[in-house]
Amino acid sequence: MRNATSPHHRTTDLARLHEAFVNEQRYAARSAPATLAAYRTSFQLFMKLLPHVTVDQLTPETLTEFFRRLETRRRPVGNGERVGVMASTVATHRGKLGRFFSWLAAQGHLTENPFTAMPYPRVEYEGREYLGKAEIDRIFAALVLAASGHTRFHRRRNVALFATLLYAGLRRGELLGLRLGDLNLERRELSVRAETSKSRTGRVVPMNAALSQALEDYLAERRTLPLMHPQLFVTETGSPLTLPGLIQLTHRINERSGVRFHLHQFRHTFAVNFLHQSGDVAKLKQLLGHRDIRMTSGYLRRLPTTAMRSNVEALTLDTLL
Repeated sequence: MRNATSPHHRTTDLARLHEAFVNEQRYAARSAPATLAAYRTSFQLFMKLLPHVTVDQLTPETLTEFFRRLETRRRPVGNGERVGVMASTVATHRGKLGRFFSWLAAQGHLTENPFTAMPYPRVEYEGREYLGKAEIDRIFAALVLAASGHTRFHRRRNVALFATLLYAGLRRGELLGLRLGDLNLERRELSVRAETSKSRTGRVVPMNAALSQALEDYLAERRTLPLMHPQLFVTETGSPLTLPGLIQLTHRINERSGVRFHLHQFRHTFAVNFLHQSGDVAKLKQLLGHRDIRMTSGYLRRLPTTAMRSNVEALTLDTLL
């Protein structure tokens, strides 16, 4: 039986245990930096909403209270406020916290993972998570006409950056992790290194003509400046573009384009359009860097009805087997 300690001490202890869990995931499981960051984000939010929770209080009732507070909290968005969260957000936090709680149980700090006795949130995929052509056009128009700093370097960099998201389907961590040596413009290939990939496996993504041209334009402009850093996407001073900088840029383009979007929607857009053009889930799995094809198959649910109309129209008496 554990000794009774103050709530403040137990909160610190829980934080220490989480750091030990993250370290194990980093060095033993070799989890990707983005995965480690997601573990920390979910845990920090958990502690923010339940600041005095202890290990002994990790029960289904406590976790239900966490999700209630998550659902009802007010947070500023632009000039207003937002209340509520999507089921997918609840599922994400449950997954990240659940891994930690399973680790606590395995280490003997809990009898069992408290999520074991709790129903899993039902996540609906009926909503359109990809961006349409009109929205993409508005976003790229904003990138060209109202780029940060109004310099040609920023315009070409930002167009190349969003073109990479759109035509290669990269995650944002993979995007920021790209180096100059990862590009082969002659062969029109882009390499995602294992250390930047969420799945911890490297892959090579072919580049189409639009992406190759956008990158060539950016690199030509970059060569006019004394920028020696090996990272592909840098600032005008030569330092690597950071995640906060990318998020800030995204917020500006949200406002200037009038399109409310987040960066991961470009990955959805790439996936849905690739499936629409090819119908090949196995190829898409390789391009996205998924370990499990079941994860890739989820994009099939996001195909719009219009993408399947021609296939249905082709079903006639003459074409039946």
